[in-house]
Amino acid sequence: MLPLQRWITRLTCFEQTISTTLAPRHSGYLTRATGLVLEVSGLQLPLGSHCWIERGIGNTEKKCEAQVVGFKGKRLFLMPLGAMDGLCPGCRVYSSQGTTAMTGCFPLGPQLLGRVVDSRGRPLDGRPLVTPDMGKLTTPLLNPLQRQPIDQVLDTGVRAINGLLSVGRGQRMGLFAGSGVGKSVLLGMMAHYTSADVIVVGLIGERGREVKEFIQQILGEEGLSRAVVVAAPADVSPLLRLQGADYATRIAEDFRDRGNNVLLIMDSLTRYAMAQREIALAIGEPPATKGYPPSVFAKLPALVERAGNSDSQHGSITAFYTVLTEGDDQQDPIADAARAILDGHIVLSRELAESGHYPAIDIEASISRVMHDIVTPQQLQEARECKRLLALYQRNKDLISVGAYTAGTDPQLDRAIERYPAICRYLQQEIAQRCDYIQACTALTALVSGDEEK
Repeated sequence: MLPLQRWITRLTCFEQTISTTLAPRHSGYLTRATGLVLEVSGLQLPLGSHCWIERGIGNTEKKCEAQVVGFKGKRLFLMPLGAMDGLCPGCRVYSSQGTTAMTGCFPLGPQLLGRVVDSRGRPLDGRPLVTPDMGKLTTPLLNPLQRQPIDQVLDTGVRAINGLLSVGRGQRMGLFAGSGVGKSVLLGMMAHYTSADVIVVGLIGERGREVKEFIQQILGEEGLSRAVVVAAPADVSPLLRLQGADYATRIAEDFRDRGNNVLLIMDSLTRYAMAQREIALAIGEPPATKGYPPSVFAKLPALVERAGNSDSQHGSITAFYTVLTEGDDQQDPIADAARAILDGHIVLSRELAESGHYPAIDIEASISRVMHDIVTPQQLQEARECKRLLALYQRNKDLISVGAYTAGTDPQLDRAIERYPAICRYLQQEIAQRCDYIQACTALTALVSGDEEK
């Protein structure tokens, strides 16, 4: 019996060795750190998993949280979610009990109204969250054939947009602007005046100072009472910036599924793309277009397509994504990609902003791709006539300003010169002034016919 017992013991040990070898290993050690990427050996985890790294060998008091962003062979590539100081070769790395950024639960629901949270759902306003609903960060994709069509006008409260660039419920618009041309003020006006049940604001990759300014000075108490703000400023990890945009979109999806008409403001889509660029370049993905790897252009539509109308009769997400144009270059790769996947774009002009024309919307360069489906033929014709007169004046502006044009030479240009001051008055609007959709259409009719009040 003794030999048989020995064989049974050996077989049991062999089975344990095989199971240990084949099972995922949940502990490893740090071998290398290059830039923002940490290389780990002895650990087997899927992409997106969260890990904890001890700061210093044997130090278990303060740990660094990281996420698996890639692998090569048996080596994992991790990116920290916080500061990396104190890490050294040989630091122990172990999994966070299998939780991942993409499968973890996040606060959702009406309890978030009036609150400011970070990209993990933790309050930033100093008040606790009272029994919020919890949900996953990802949702099943909507069948494009089951989405409800965009057939209702959304009143934004901005005259130039309501009259000449009408937006529909469920539309996704891009706000293209350089720095310092009134982008945040225009977003604040839409947050105040847009006829939406819930407003979700995602401040992604912006300066930390602007977060408080946007909440207190631009959004205000009235706007914040029906809004949820997700803040992931520029000083946090690029992983948290990506997660902040996904979380803001998930909150908007949750309110849409509850039957609400949601206004989603994402500031900015460019910072989201830059965060993905940081991650992709750090793990060795080759740059493709002006330093942007291919994964950036794959993530943009994946984020944007989550907005829009639902597959039921109730609930919609109308989204405005700001796109920063570097050096006012409209051919920036991110701006060019955003134009292709959005339902229209509003361009802010630096020349108009410098001349005191606010909001500095360049009507000629802006377009709403669903306007012809949601407005009356009369408004569409009047908007085209207004744009035509404005473009005619702009093309001959130099001749007019130097006195080289003689009145009566071109009747159409004469009409454009006559109507130009009224068009400028129509396009300008004070921050505290609201202009609803009916008022904008009435003023547009009077503008084209020449019956507007001087």
